[in-house]
Amino acid sequence: MSRKQFIESSGATCDNWYWSWSFINRRERYVIFGLWAEWKDELEEGKIFSEDWQFNAKGKKSKGYSQSREHIRLIEEEGYRLKTFPMQARKYTWQDGVVPKIKSFKGELTERTLKKIGNAWYASDSETPDPLPEELLTPHEFPEGARHKITINAYERNRKARVACIAHQGYLCAVCQFDFEQRYGDLGKEFIHVHHVTPIGKIGTEYKLNPITDLVPICPNCHAMLHRTKTPLTVARLRKILQEVNGKHSG
Repeated sequence: MSRKQFIESSGATCDNWYWSWSFINRRERYVIFGLWAEWKDELEEGKIFSEDWQFNAKGKKSKGYSQSREHIRLIEEEGYRLKTFPMQARKYTWQDGVVPKIKSFKGELTERTLKKIGNAWYASDSETPDPLPEELLTPHEFPEGARHKITINAYERNRKARVACIAHQGYLCAVCQFDFEQRYGDLGKEFIHVHHVTPIGKIGTEYKLNPITDLVPICPNCHAMLHRTKTPLTVARLRKILQEVNGKHSG
């Protein structure tokens, strides 16, 4: 099966089958990117797009750049889902800042979340996506928890609700006040997890979520500790535990 046949079998299409880097299924609202195996590492699942790819090795504008940049925007701002398939590059075309040529691919789609670090975007297995470009939203209710079927049932998180939560509460952890930008500089800028006060998995049906009262910014460490127990701890309870522990150490 060719790459075109594989993409078309999923219901997606593109502007040009020769130079397109990404593909879109508008009816089911998802975007497909190839995931370069060479860019996989322990921190991220893999790079799928970069601002460095706007120009090719000859200094000419890459034909696939504008389409893929728009596809990234649809994921970030319009709620499109991200799917990827594994690819391998021809070694002689592998250069920093240049999109390599495809040697082979595997016809398997995996749904992932989009993460942005610096000027590049990554496909991640993490359930909590990185923050989207900020937009100031008037607090109101968002539908949350609608299920969609992939290979298993997964809960759909409304990404605009996440943005609204952060726009109101900021990027400091609500438990320990950790600031990623202060600690890691540009790498940590605008990074935080968002915790659902009532776990979506406990609800099971679509409900109205208020991003100001039902979501809270939490660092990954505190987020893990909130879910350490069978019934997740409250933010107030974890904050008290942290204060008690710090009090013992300072004493």
